[in-house]
Amino acid sequence: MRVLDSKINRIVFLILSVLGTGTIGYMVLSKYSFVDALYMTVITVTTVGFSEVKPFTPQDKIFTIFLILTSIFILGYAVSTFSEYLVSGKLFDYFKHRTVEKKITKLKGHSIVCGYGRNGRQAIVKLMNYNKEFVVVERNKELVEEIEAAGHLCIQGDATLDETLIAAGILEADNLITALPSDANNLFVVLSARQLNSQMKIISRASNESSYSKLKIAGADNVIMPDKLGGDHMASLVTTPDVIEFVDRLTIEGETTANLEEIIVDDLPQKYRGKTILDLDLRRQTGCTVIGFRNPDKDYVINPEASTVLVDSAHLIVLGRPEQIMKLRELF
Repeated sequence: MRVLDSKINRIVFLILSVLGTGTIGYMVLSKYSFVDALYMTVITVTTVGFSEVKPFTPQDKIFTIFLILTSIFILGYAVSTFSEYLVSGKLFDYFKHRTVEKKITKLKGHSIVCGYGRNGRQAIVKLMNYNKEFVVVERNKELVEEIEAAGHLCIQGDATLDETLIAAGILEADNLITALPSDANNLFVVLSARQLNSQMKIISRASNESSYSKLKIAGADNVIMPDKLGGDHMASLVTTPDVIEFVDRLTIEGETTANLEEIIVDDLPQKYRGKTILDLDLRRQTGCTVIGFRNPDKDYVINPEASTVLVDSAHLIVLGRPEQIMKLRELF
Protein backbone atom coordinates (compact mmCIF):
# COMPACT_ATOMS: atom_id res chain seq x y z
CA MET A 1 0.00 0.00 0.00
CA ARG A 2 2.87 2.38 0.75
CA VAL A 3 4.20 1.84 -2.82
CA LEU A 4 0.80 2.64 -4.32
CA ASP A 5 0.54 5.69 -2.14
CA SER A 6 3.89 7.02 -3.37
CA LYS A 7 2.97 6.34 -7.00
CA ILE A 8 -0.33 8.20 -6.82
CA ASN A 9 1.30 11.10 -5.04
CA ARG A 10 4.06 11.18 -7.63
CA ILE A 11 1.53 11.50 -10.46
CA VAL A 12 -0.29 14.35 -8.73
CA PHE A 13 3.01 16.08 -8.02
CA LEU A 14 4.14 15.80 -11.65
CA ILE A 15 0.87 17.20 -12.99
CA LEU A 16 0.95 20.12 -10.56
CA SER A 17 4.61 20.70 -11.45
CA VAL A 18 3.76 20.96 -15.17
CA LEU A 19 0.95 23.41 -14.48
CA GLY A 20 3.15 25.45 -12.18
CA THR A 21 6.11 25.47 -14.55
CA GLY A 22 3.93 26.49 -17.49
CA THR A 23 2.20 29.28 -15.56
CA ILE A 24 5.45 30.73 -14.25
CA GLY A 25 7.12 30.34 -17.64
CA TYR A 26 4.45 32.30 -19.50
CA MET A 27 4.38 34.97 -16.80
CA VAL A 28 8.15 35.46 -17.12
CA LEU A 29 8.65 35.01 -20.90
CA SER A 30 5.43 36.50 -22.24
CA LYS A 31 4.64 38.91 -19.38
CA TYR A 32 1.15 37.39 -19.06
CA SER A 33 -1.01 37.94 -16.02
CA PHE A 34 -1.49 34.95 -13.74
CA VAL A 35 -4.91 34.11 -15.20
CA ASP A 36 -3.69 34.40 -18.82
CA ALA A 37 -0.59 32.34 -18.02
CA LEU A 38 -2.67 29.60 -16.34
CA TYR A 39 -5.12 29.66 -19.29
CA MET A 40 -2.27 29.23 -21.80
CA THR A 41 -0.77 26.40 -19.73
CA VAL A 42 -4.06 24.50 -19.50
CA ILE A 43 -4.92 24.75 -23.20
CA THR A 44 -1.35 23.76 -24.10
CA VAL A 45 -1.18 20.78 -21.76
CA THR A 46 -4.66 19.53 -22.72
CA THR A 47 -4.05 20.24 -26.45
CA VAL A 48 -7.60 21.58 -26.94
CA GLY A 49 -6.50 23.81 -29.82
CA PHE A 50 -7.68 27.27 -28.74
CA SER A 51 -5.65 30.22 -29.99
CA GLU A 52 -3.02 31.87 -27.84
CA VAL A 53 -3.72 35.08 -25.93
CA LYS A 54 -1.28 37.00 -28.14
CA PRO A 55 1.16 36.04 -30.91
CA PHE A 56 4.14 34.02 -29.75
CA THR A 57 7.72 35.15 -29.92
CA PRO A 58 10.37 32.55 -30.86
CA GLN A 59 11.16 32.10 -27.14
CA ASP A 60 7.46 31.50 -26.41
CA LYS A 61 7.26 28.88 -29.16
CA ILE A 62 10.33 27.01 -27.88
CA PHE A 63 8.93 27.01 -24.32
CA THR A 64 5.52 25.84 -25.58
CA ILE A 65 7.11 22.95 -27.50
CA PHE A 66 8.96 21.92 -24.34
CA LEU A 67 5.72 22.17 -22.32
CA ILE A 68 3.73 20.10 -24.85
CA LEU A 69 6.31 17.30 -25.02
CA THR A 70 6.70 17.17 -21.26
CA SER A 71 2.95 17.14 -20.61
CA ILE A 72 2.34 14.38 -23.19
CA PHE A 73 4.71 12.02 -21.37
CA ILE A 74 3.39 12.91 -17.90
CA LEU A 75 -0.30 12.72 -18.83
CA GLY A 76 0.31 9.48 -20.72
CA TYR A 77 2.00 8.03 -17.65
CA ALA A 78 -0.85 9.24 -15.45
CA VAL A 79 -3.58 7.79 -17.68
CA SER A 80 -1.84 4.42 -18.00
CA THR A 81 -1.27 4.20 -14.25
CA PHE A 82 -4.85 5.11 -13.34
CA SER A 83 -6.14 2.66 -15.96
CA GLU A 84 -3.99 -0.09 -14.48
CA TYR A 85 -5.25 0.67 -10.96
CA LEU A 86 -8.85 0.85 -12.17
CA VAL A 87 -8.75 -2.47 -14.00
CA SER A 88 -6.87 -4.31 -11.24
CA GLY A 89 -8.94 -2.84 -8.41
CA LYS A 90 -5.91 -1.17 -6.84
CA LEU A 91 -7.45 2.28 -7.17
CA PHE A 92 -10.33 1.22 -4.92
CA ASP A 93 -7.85 -0.23 -2.42
CA TYR A 94 -5.88 3.02 -2.48
CA PHE A 95 -8.86 5.19 -1.59
CA LYS A 96 -10.04 2.64 0.98
CA HIS A 97 -6.69 2.77 2.76
CA ARG A 98 -6.63 6.55 2.54
CA THR A 99 -9.94 6.54 4.40
CA VAL A 100 -8.45 4.26 7.06
CA GLU A 101 -5.43 6.53 7.45
CA LYS A 102 -7.68 9.55 7.94
CA LYS A 103 -9.58 7.72 10.67
CA ILE A 104 -6.32 6.82 12.39
CA THR A 105 -5.14 10.44 12.39
CA LYS A 106 -8.25 11.34 14.43
CA LEU A 107 -7.50 8.79 17.16
CA LYS A 108 -6.08 9.84 20.51
CA GLY A 109 -5.23 7.58 23.44
CA HIS A 110 -5.73 4.41 21.40
CA SER A 111 -3.75 1.16 21.46
CA ILE A 112 -1.54 -0.33 18.75
CA VAL A 113 -1.31 -4.11 18.36
CA CYS A 114 1.67 -5.34 16.32
CA GLY A 115 1.11 -8.81 14.90
CA TYR A 116 -2.12 -10.68 14.24
CA GLY A 117 -1.04 -14.08 15.47
CA ARG A 118 -2.56 -16.04 18.34
CA ASN A 119 -1.50 -13.56 21.03
CA GLY A 120 -2.39 -10.55 18.89
CA ARG A 121 -5.90 -11.89 18.29
CA GLN A 122 -6.43 -12.50 22.01
CA ALA A 123 -5.29 -8.95 22.77
CA ILE A 124 -7.75 -7.56 20.22
CA VAL A 125 -10.65 -9.54 21.72
CA LYS A 126 -9.85 -8.11 25.14
CA LEU A 127 -9.64 -4.56 23.81
CA MET A 128 -12.96 -5.01 22.01
CA ASN A 129 -14.64 -6.25 25.20
CA TYR A 130 -13.68 -2.99 26.86
CA ASN A 131 -14.61 -0.84 23.85
CA LYS A 132 -11.02 0.37 23.50
CA GLU A 133 -9.95 1.90 20.19
CA PHE A 134 -7.02 0.14 18.54
CA VAL A 135 -5.03 -0.15 15.33
CA VAL A 136 -3.50 -3.42 14.12
CA VAL A 137 -0.13 -3.49 12.35
CA GLU A 138 0.37 -6.59 10.16
CA ARG A 139 2.58 -7.23 7.13
CA ASN A 140 0.80 -10.34 5.78
CA LYS A 141 -1.65 -9.22 3.07
CA GLU A 142 -4.06 -12.11 3.63
CA LEU A 143 -4.24 -11.39 7.35
CA VAL A 144 -4.71 -7.67 6.61
CA GLU A 145 -7.73 -8.52 4.46
CA GLU A 146 -9.11 -10.66 7.30
CA ILE A 147 -8.63 -7.81 9.79
CA GLU A 148 -10.30 -5.29 7.49
CA ALA A 149 -13.18 -7.69 6.82
CA ALA A 150 -13.76 -7.78 10.59
CA GLY A 151 -14.08 -4.00 10.55
CA HIS A 152 -10.86 -3.19 12.42
CA LEU A 153 -8.45 -0.39 11.58
CA CYS A 154 -5.27 -1.87 10.13
CA ILE A 155 -1.95 -0.74 8.67
CA GLN A 156 -0.12 -3.13 6.37
CA GLY A 157 3.60 -2.84 6.91
CA ASP A 158 6.67 -3.79 8.92
CA ALA A 159 6.12 -2.87 12.59
CA THR A 160 9.88 -2.51 13.13
CA LEU A 161 9.94 0.57 10.88
CA ASP A 162 9.29 4.03 12.33
CA GLU A 163 7.13 5.12 9.39
CA THR A 164 4.77 2.17 9.92
CA LEU A 165 4.32 2.98 13.60
CA ILE A 166 3.78 6.65 12.78
CA ALA A 167 1.12 5.66 10.24
CA ALA A 168 -0.58 3.68 13.03
CA GLY A 169 -0.75 6.87 15.11
CA ILE A 170 1.93 6.08 17.69
CA LEU A 171 2.49 9.75 18.46
CA GLU A 172 -1.03 9.97 19.92
CA ALA A 173 -1.33 6.40 21.24
CA ASP A 174 -1.37 5.48 24.94
CA ASN A 175 -0.49 1.79 24.63
CA LEU A 176 1.40 -0.57 22.34
CA ILE A 177 1.27 -4.36 22.37
CA THR A 178 3.91 -6.08 20.25
CA ALA A 179 3.09 -9.78 19.77
CA LEU A 180 5.39 -10.62 16.86
CA PRO A 181 6.72 -14.21 16.71
CA SER A 182 10.36 -13.07 16.75
CA ASP A 183 11.89 -11.68 19.95
CA ALA A 184 14.37 -9.69 17.84
CA ASN A 185 11.53 -7.98 15.96
CA ASN A 186 9.72 -7.27 19.22
CA LEU A 187 12.91 -5.67 20.53
CA PHE A 188 13.12 -3.42 17.47
CA VAL A 189 9.48 -2.41 17.90
CA VAL A 190 9.99 -1.58 21.59
CA LEU A 191 13.09 0.53 20.82
CA SER A 192 11.34 2.43 18.03
CA ALA A 193 8.13 2.93 20.00
CA ARG A 194 9.92 4.21 23.10
CA GLN A 195 11.86 6.77 21.03
CA LEU A 196 8.74 7.95 19.21
CA ASN A 197 6.51 8.15 22.30
CA SER A 198 8.26 8.16 25.66
CA GLN A 199 5.01 8.36 27.65
CA MET A 200 3.13 5.37 26.23
CA LYS A 201 2.81 1.98 27.92
CA ILE A 202 4.57 -0.79 26.00
CA ILE A 203 3.78 -4.49 26.47
CA SER A 204 5.89 -7.05 24.63
CA ARG A 205 5.69 -10.77 24.03
CA ALA A 206 8.85 -12.85 24.55
CA SER A 207 9.67 -16.46 23.78
CA ASN A 208 13.08 -16.83 25.47
CA GLU A 209 14.18 -16.07 29.01
CA SER A 210 17.23 -14.22 27.68
CA SER A 211 14.98 -11.73 25.85
CA TYR A 212 13.15 -10.65 29.00
CA SER A 213 15.82 -8.34 30.40
CA LYS A 214 16.70 -6.97 26.96
CA LEU A 215 13.11 -5.96 26.27
CA LYS A 216 12.85 -4.32 29.70
CA ILE A 217 16.06 -2.37 29.10
CA ALA A 218 14.80 -1.35 25.64
CA GLY A 219 11.76 0.28 27.25
CA ALA A 220 9.01 -2.32 27.65
CA ASP A 221 6.84 -1.73 30.73
CA ASN A 222 5.71 -5.36 30.80
CA VAL A 223 7.12 -8.47 29.14
CA ILE A 224 4.84 -11.50 28.82
CA MET A 225 6.11 -15.04 28.16
CA PRO A 226 3.05 -17.07 27.06
CA ASP A 227 4.85 -20.43 27.09
CA LYS A 228 6.12 -19.91 30.64
CA LEU A 229 2.72 -18.76 31.85
CA GLY A 230 1.10 -21.82 30.33
CA GLY A 231 3.54 -24.20 32.01
CA ASP A 232 3.21 -22.48 35.38
CA HIS A 233 -0.56 -22.60 35.12
CA MET A 234 -0.61 -26.34 34.40
CA ALA A 235 1.77 -27.07 37.29
CA SER A 236 -0.34 -24.91 39.61
CA LEU A 237 -3.39 -27.04 38.77
CA VAL A 238 -1.47 -29.94 40.33
CA THR A 239 -0.12 -28.14 43.41
CA THR A 240 -3.02 -25.81 44.28
CA PRO A 241 -5.95 -26.90 42.10
CA ASP A 242 -8.77 -25.27 44.10
CA VAL A 243 -7.03 -21.89 44.24
CA ILE A 244 -6.31 -21.91 40.51
CA GLU A 245 -9.80 -23.03 39.55
CA PHE A 246 -11.26 -20.27 41.71
CA VAL A 247 -9.02 -17.68 40.04
CA ASP A 248 -9.93 -19.06 36.62
CA ARG A 249 -13.58 -18.37 37.38
CA LEU A 250 -12.84 -14.70 37.88
CA THR A 251 -13.26 -12.57 34.80
CA ILE A 252 -12.68 -8.94 33.91
CA GLU A 253 -14.58 -9.09 30.63
CA GLY A 254 -18.05 -8.10 29.57
CA GLU A 255 -20.87 -6.08 30.98
CA THR A 256 -22.66 -8.88 32.86
CA THR A 257 -19.92 -11.38 33.80
CA ALA A 258 -17.09 -9.32 35.25
CA ASN A 259 -15.84 -10.05 38.79
CA LEU A 260 -12.89 -7.66 38.86
CA GLU A 261 -12.75 -3.96 38.14
CA GLU A 262 -10.05 -1.29 38.23
CA ILE A 263 -10.81 2.17 39.60
CA ILE A 264 -8.50 5.08 38.86
CA VAL A 265 -8.48 7.53 41.76
CA ASP A 266 -8.22 10.47 39.35
CA ASP A 267 -11.62 9.46 37.92
CA LEU A 268 -13.40 9.47 41.28
CA PRO A 269 -15.65 12.39 42.31
CA GLN A 270 -13.71 15.25 43.88
CA LYS A 271 -15.23 14.60 47.32
CA TYR A 272 -13.31 11.30 47.58
CA ARG A 273 -9.91 12.65 46.52
CA GLY A 274 -7.47 12.62 49.43
CA LYS A 275 -9.84 10.50 51.54
CA THR A 276 -9.34 6.86 52.57
CA ILE A 277 -10.67 3.55 51.26
CA LEU A 278 -12.94 3.49 54.33
CA ASP A 279 -14.45 6.84 53.29
CA LEU A 280 -15.19 5.39 49.86
CA ASP A 281 -17.46 2.85 51.59
CA LEU A 282 -17.65 0.52 48.59
CA ARG A 283 -18.80 -2.46 50.63
CA ARG A 284 -21.99 -0.75 51.78
CA GLN A 285 -22.72 1.07 48.52
CA THR A 286 -22.03 -1.72 46.06
CA GLY A 287 -21.12 -4.89 47.95
CA CYS A 288 -17.65 -4.91 46.31
CA THR A 289 -14.38 -5.34 48.18
CA VAL A 290 -11.07 -3.58 47.55
CA ILE A 291 -8.45 -6.33 47.20
CA GLY A 292 -5.58 -4.34 45.72
CA PHE A 293 -4.03 -0.88 45.68
CA ARG A 294 -1.41 0.48 43.28
CA ASN A 295 0.35 3.63 44.41
CA PRO A 296 1.75 6.29 42.03
CA ASP A 297 5.15 4.53 42.12
CA LYS A 298 3.43 1.44 40.63
CA ASP A 299 3.97 -0.64 43.76
CA TYR A 300 1.08 -3.01 44.52
CA VAL A 301 -0.44 -3.64 47.94
CA ILE A 302 -2.60 -6.75 48.30
CA ASN A 303 -5.62 -6.39 50.61
CA PRO A 304 -4.83 -2.78 51.56
CA GLU A 305 -5.78 -1.28 54.91
CA ALA A 306 -9.01 0.70 55.15
CA SER A 307 -6.93 3.70 56.21
CA THR A 308 -5.05 3.79 52.88
CA VAL A 309 -5.27 7.30 51.41
CA LEU A 310 -6.67 7.74 47.90
CA VAL A 311 -3.85 9.79 46.42
CA ASP A 312 -3.76 11.06 42.84
CA SER A 313 -2.59 8.59 40.14
CA ALA A 314 -3.31 5.61 42.38
CA HIS A 315 -5.46 2.65 41.29
CA LEU A 316 -7.85 0.37 43.17
CA ILE A 317 -8.52 -3.28 42.29
CA VAL A 318 -12.06 -4.27 43.28
CA LEU A 319 -13.64 -7.74 43.58
CA GLY A 320 -17.36 -8.47 43.43
CA ARG A 321 -20.13 -10.48 41.82
CA PRO A 322 -21.19 -9.37 38.32
CA GLU A 323 -24.24 -7.47 39.58
CA GLN A 324 -22.09 -5.72 42.19
CA ILE A 325 -19.52 -4.73 39.57
CA MET A 326 -22.33 -3.29 37.41
CA LYS A 327 -23.55 -1.23 40.36
CA LEU A 328 -19.96 -0.05 40.96
CA ARG A 329 -19.72 1.11 37.35
CA GLU A 330 -22.98 3.01 37.69
CA LEU A 331 -21.76 4.85 40.79
CA PHE A 332 -18.20 5.57 39.69
